[in-house]
Amino acid sequence: MSGYRVISSDNHVIEPADLWISRASAKNKDRAPHIIHKEDGDWWRYENSQVLGMVGAQAGTRFEDPQQLIVGGREEDIRPGGWIPEEHVKDLDIDGVEVSFVYPTVGLVLYSGADSDLLTEMCGIYNDWVGEFCSAFPKRLKGIAMLNVDDVGVGVKELERCAKIGFAGAMIPVAPGDGKGYERPEYELLWATAQDLGIPLSLHIATNRLGASADLASSEEQKTNKISVLANTDHWVRVSLADMICSGVFERYPKLQVGSIEHEMSWAPHFLDRIDFTYSQRTSGIYGYRYKEDAMPSDYFHRNVFLGFQEDALGIKMRDIIGLDNMQWGSDYPHSEGTFPKSQEILEKMLVDCTEEEKAKIAGGNTARVYHLD
Repeated sequence: MSGYRVISSDNHVIEPADLWISRASAKNKDRAPHIIHKEDGDWWRYENSQVLGMVGAQAGTRFEDPQQLIVGGREEDIRPGGWIPEEHVKDLDIDGVEVSFVYPTVGLVLYSGADSDLLTEMCGIYNDWVGEFCSAFPKRLKGIAMLNVDDVGVGVKELERCAKIGFAGAMIPVAPGDGKGYERPEYELLWATAQDLGIPLSLHIATNRLGASADLASSEEQKTNKISVLANTDHWVRVSLADMICSGVFERYPKLQVGSIEHEMSWAPHFLDRIDFTYSQRTSGIYGYRYKEDAMPSDYFHRNVFLGFQEDALGIKMRDIIGLDNMQWGSDYPHSEGTFPKSQEILEKMLVDCTEEEKAKIAGGNTARVYHLD
């Protein structure tokens, strides 16, 4: 991939075992995320429920022996780059990646918890820690903050705080919960603040709030592998993006950038066709919100939405429909389904039919532009 930048728009940290219990308030220590050790592996527990196995303990295993992939795993087997910045950067060098945009791991599933005040505290603790993590190599490690937007004012204050300490972006739930869709007026302050700060907002897989969908992270369901859910996770991000687009969010905030992260891309052509058709040809569109300017929903998608993906050769083939400028590659390091340590090889194979200019945009150029990298 020589000749242009390779930037991962979607990497992860693996939070230290004592992160939340060491920093939580006295009232929340017992319910804060912590590891329990069982015969079938080590598991994260949150709000007195078992929520996640040792994701990150098998980076690269699928290339060596996929039959050895397991849901559980042990804490000591997690790749050190998950929580040690020096090791993370060493692995970037192994993988040929210049910059890593880091999302949480355990933090993703905390959005399924019921207690909103607890989630707000856990977001703040995570943001403090990952800010420290990224500060070790600020040119190469870029933090994505966790926001709880159940109370939009609280979420906006945290967004402003994180922007001041150098975060590149912020994450909000893919689905904000029943009856709280992103078309609602209470989110206006969030959209305005993110635009004013120049902070892209991300909708990362597995961050649905309570009541939005089945829990993707319960240990028993992980063991039986919910293929039906995992193969259709783009459903919720499509709904949320359509709520934003079709309620005029991007008309009112033309510089706001919102990303779908780790839902891949090949769903987008059908999505674009349907939102345009519904807007122009069906009753719900004709009598719904109408844009003040002469535009179609797909126009706002192409201007304001980006799609983070790992391995989506079909999406690459449909790049002219999806929009070349909307594509951002990410390795998902150090998760077991990620492309580490074969990112270069996988990118070359996926992008084989692309021009050099197209490769440069997809592999890193689009991410650099959206996140204002030097």
